[in-house]
Amino acid sequence: MYGLEKKPVKAFEFDLERDLKKDPNKVQGLLKSTEAKINEIKGQLREGRKGPELDNLGVLLHGYTALQKVLNRLSNKK
Repeated sequence: MYGLEKKPVKAFEFDLERDLKKDPNKVQGLLKSTEAKINEIKGQLREGRKGPELDNLGVLLHGYTALQKVLNRLSNKK
């Protein structure tokens, strides 16, 4: 019927993805820096931080791993 056809859904694209597609050399540098930050945070968590600092480090770790997933997805598309 008219107007009831299913339209193809566009794949979601982060702002960061659009920016890094313009400059693909940045992806490798960002991957290295995020890997270093993740290892640093994991080291601090292994030391046994306590209290709210532990929660903040956990949130940071989740953020950096999410960024790493997006960057890996970008580098694998090439």
